[in-house]
Amino acid sequence: MRVHVVSDVHGNAGDLAKAGEGADALICLGDLVLFLDYADHSRGIFPDLFGAENATRLVELRTARRFDEARDLGRRLWAGLDVDRDTAIEAAVRRQYAELFAAFPTPTYATYGNVDIPRLWPEYAASGTTVLDGQRIELGGLTFGFVGGGLRTPMRTPYEISDEEYAAKVEALGDVDVLCSHIPPDVPELTYDTVARRFERGSRALLDAIHRVRPRYALFGHVHQPLARRMRIASTECVNVGHFASAGRPYALEW
Repeated sequence: MRVHVVSDVHGNAGDLAKAGEGADALICLGDLVLFLDYADHSRGIFPDLFGAENATRLVELRTARRFDEARDLGRRLWAGLDVDRDTAIEAAVRRQYAELFAAFPTPTYATYGNVDIPRLWPEYAASGTTVLDGQRIELGGLTFGFVGGGLRTPMRTPYEISDEEYAAKVEALGDVDVLCSHIPPDVPELTYDTVARRFERGSRALLDAIHRVRPRYALFGHVHQPLARRMRIASTECVNVGHFASAGRPYALEW
């Protein structure tokens, strides 16, 4: 059995259409939407609306963790549009989702990232795409459990939830062979982004489940340039499957 796994697609529909080639199934760990490309400030919803110069300024403020100033900049720019912020963002997200969901091969098993909008997914997920969050499936004799979304941060991305709600979804999975999530377990080597030079939020509940359940694999994304892309915790191989938006290549899991 061979499964390809992607995360942090961020608008890369071209490579996504090829990501399932040679595999029995594709797993997507979320973050389909591209709001702002930190490597190319001309790409994404924000620069489409406000230009690359404003996008560069926003990136500088966020990278410096000056989140209040970043929100002030955003408020000033949004106030100058002739439509409200939510309407403009949803229209742009819908255009991206239409292209990205059409690129998914059959079968695809997907969960949400922190920048995704879950309520829109049922409109775009075709019959060959199964959306899972706090749920399990069987593939090739292994049990895969899925936990979507992220934990609350000053960034206030669309699908951030409380630690308690997240932990409840992890608990609902029970025993699994492969633990699939968007964010990593709360381990410094897995949560530190070496380019952004900051720790992203990882989940203590995922780490506790790894120690308790001892799955064969824990697969995740979210941290685009991690200090460690993989490490072993007890008997579990923990793997950051990569920043698909830039790499364009899936992680291959075979058994």
